[in-house]
Amino acid sequence: MDTADSTEAQPAAGAAEAARQWLEEFEAAARRPLRQRFRYAFIKTYKPVLDDASYRSFDTMADYRRWCEENLPDWLGYGRV
Repeated sequence: MDTADSTEAQPAAGAAEAARQWLEEFEAAARRPLRQRFRYAFIKTYKPVLDDASYRSFDTMADYRRWCEENLPDWLGYGRV
C-alpha cells in the first residue's frame, strides 16, 4: 500500500464516522416528543440591561441607537460599526 493512499483514507474515515454519529444524534432527537424538542431548542440567555425592563419605547430610531450606545455592553453587538 502506498503511503499517500493510507493518509488520504484516514480523513475520509474520520469524516464518515462523524457523519454516522451526527445521523444517530439527529434520529434520536427526531424520536423525542415535539414538546421536549422545543424545550431543548431555545436557550434563554440573560442580556444585561435589555432584560431588566419589560419593554422600552423610543420616539425615533436615533433615540434608540443613542440609548443602545450609552447603556448596552459592546459584546451584545448593538453598537455602531
